[in-house]
Parts: sequence; C-alpha cells; structure tokens
Amino acid sequence: MPAGRLSVVVTRRLPEPVETRMKELFDVDLRDPDTPMSRDELAAAMRRADVLVPTITDQIDAGLLGQAGDKLKLIANYGSGVDHIDVATARQRGILVSNTPGVVTEDTADMTMALILGVTRRIPEGLALMQTGEWPGWSPMALLGGRIGGKRLGILGMGRIGQAVARRARAFGMQIHYHNRRRLRPEVEAEHEATFWESLDQMIARMDVISINCPHTPSTYHLMNARRLKLLKPSAVVVNTSRGEVIDENALTRMLRAGEIAGAGLDVYERGVEINPRLRELPNVVLLPHMGSATLEGRIEMGEKVIINIKTFADGHRPPDQVVPGML
Repeated sequence: MPAGRLSVVVTRRLPEPVETRMKELFDVDLRDPDTPMSRDELAAAMRRADVLVPTITDQIDAGLLGQAGDKLKLIANYGSGVDHIDVATARQRGILVSNTPGVVTEDTADMTMALILGVTRRIPEGLALMQTGEWPGWSPMALLGGRIGGKRLGILGMGRIGQAVARRARAFGMQIHYHNRRRLRPEVEAEHEATFWESLDQMIARMDVISINCPHTPSTYHLMNARRLKLLKPSAVVVNTSRGEVIDENALTRMLRAGEIAGAGLDVYERGVEINPRLRELPNVVLLPHMGSATLEGRIEMGEKVIINIKTFADGHRPPDQVVPGML
C-alpha cells in the first residue's frame, strides 16, 4: 500500500456528495463526460491508479488485468454484482476486489413488484392508450388484467433481494414459494410463510409468477433455458431484475410471441443494451433500462460503501466488503 493519499480513478460519474467526499480523501480522477471507458482507457487507468472504482459497464477480464502493472492494489467496485470482474485473476495478481452488497436490496425489490403489477395489470398498455389521446372512455371489458392476490409467486434466489420481494408480495396477498441453493433456516422460512422447493422444475411448473433474483454465475447461466421455460403455465408471468444471462432471452421471446407464456417484465438483458428487437414489439412485455436500483438514496449509499472500502484499505486493513473467489 503506497504512502500518502491514494490515487483513485472512477470510471463513471457518481452522485455529487460521493464525488465531493472522494476529492476530500483521495487523489481522485473523476470521469467527465459520463460515458463508459474504452478498453484502452481502462487499461491506462489501471496502470496509473492505486485504486480503480469501476461499474457494471466495465468488463475487467484476465487480459485487461494483465495490463494493470504493479501499482493497482484494489478494485473497489461500485455495485454489488462482480461478474464483470475476473476476481480470481485479480487475486492471483495481488489485487483485492470489493463491492457494495445490501445497498440495492429494497430498491430492487420495489422495482420487482412494480414489474409484476405492470405486466399483470397491463399498465404500459394503459399509459400508451392515454398518450395517444384516443381513449374512448371506461368499458367493463377494456384492458382486463389479472389479480395478484392469491397467486403463487416463485422466487428463484432467496437471498437479501429475494426475501425483500417476499415481504412485499405477502402484503399483496401472494403465496410465497422459492428455490435456492440452500434452504432457509426454519425461522426465516416461517417469517416469510415461504414454501421451499428442492426441484426448480417442479416449482416453476406450478407458479403464476416467477421472479428471478439470483446472481449470474457459471451455474446460473441460462438457468431458465428453453426446456424450463416450457414447463411454465401459459398464464404465467416472468420477471427479472437480477441478471439477463440467467434467462435464455431468445427462447423467452419465442414463447412470448407464441402465447406460451402470458407476459414478462425485464429490467436486465442477456446481451446488455443489445435487446432482442422482437421483445419491443410485444404488448405483454414491460422493458425497463436496468433501473431497478436507480434511486438517489441507493446510489449515494453505494458510494459511501466504496469510500469505506477504500479508506479501510488505506488504513492497512482488509476492506469490509472484500470479495473472495469461490464465495460468490
């Protein structure tokens, strides 16, 4: 760890209070304008910085880490997900990686419920009709959606966010079911009145709504593949606020277009900003631009965690949110 003020490079613009505090504490290079860094810019930043503060838009693979040189000692990720960082290679090179877990839990759970309601109650279709100025007036059969009270919600991934979704869904009268790598403790399961399914196939075949809340790892890539999607009831709805790679997007699109799945609410996509254009044509699909965690409060809290991780490292201690390979 170098003596004096750490050299910190931030790859995207952050909320003003976060940037101001960073300038007070570190020798910080802030990003202006707010555009993703190119690969060459990232490589240059990693050579001149003691600490890099990237976001999910920065793909930091083994090849890029090989260009980092010896100065870089900490990658303090701005965000909880680190699947865009080769953590194992970073560790081999003596570079620590930290993240910001827990900050986006409530905001993402709120957006999950918003998507469930948006799809089942056909809210975007109603908004589109009103924006045309051609609404003919109330009709008993117009834009009929579905009631979510009493419906079965299957949560795939019952971590912090999955449990926050369960709390909200229970308040709407939904029945909570879940599949997870490990079963929750009995008292936690009882708190959420949740039913555990060891078999993902058996669970999804019986659910009215599926909420994807698991991280993207090699074991969850295309976890909802074409075979599993075909197990869903034709009346089922799929919502994803986690990672796009968990769903086979092409298979999902085909089934939505064929009417084999009733609807979908997506905030994340398998290929980032390259969204399957056929999804945009479907009235039973709600698409959002990865805004599940987009609250000012959440973004500031994320920045505060980044600062704590860097400051703790600067003081010669392990960052409190250090990511360890194999523990993801």
